Amino acid sequence: MVGPLGRRVVAGVSGSLGSLTALHQAAAEARVRGAGLWAVLAWEPPGGDLPTRGGSLPPSLVANWHRMASEQLMEALDTAFGSDGPGVPLQPLVGRGKPGTVLLAAADRSDDLLVIGAGARGRLRRAVRPSVSRYCVARARCTVLAVPPSPLHHDLASVHRRNVWKLPLRTGELTS
Repeated sequence: MVGPLGRRVVAGVSGSLGSLTALHQAAAEARVRGAGLWAVLAWEPPGGDLPTRGGSLPPSLVANWHRMASEQLMEALDTAFGSDGPGVPLQPLVGRGKPGTVLLAAADRSDDLLVIGAGARGRLRRAVRPSVSRYCVARARCTVLAVPPSPLHHDLASVHRRNVWKLPLRTGELTS
């Protein structure tokens, strides 16, 4: 995933609120640095790469998954920036593999800046899905900026939980 020479800010994108916050921070960093923004989305076949080891998957199926990942990336970019774009040169990239591996392959130069979301994670979540941000911070050759979630993220998650459990929403809490 080596591109043209020039300064790069590489941002991991998944479409989550945390990744959109990191994407906005990456665009701001790219503007300050006079760099291009590389928005990277990693994807794996359903069930991981285990089904592909036998070579029994048709290429059309893999191409379809790649197309779906590309659409997810473009939707996340549209959600984050709208039709105006980020205000810097943008290079959307879709890579097949584990997110940490794909991000480190994209941010492979020492002068790159890798921007990733780093949300608060409980023990159960860490056991089920290892932290991409920890993986990248431990192995990156470049500077890594781990962006915490937006302060509104906690409030939104709380409202979502209330909706899922069909609990009444106390609107007085939202105005304070």
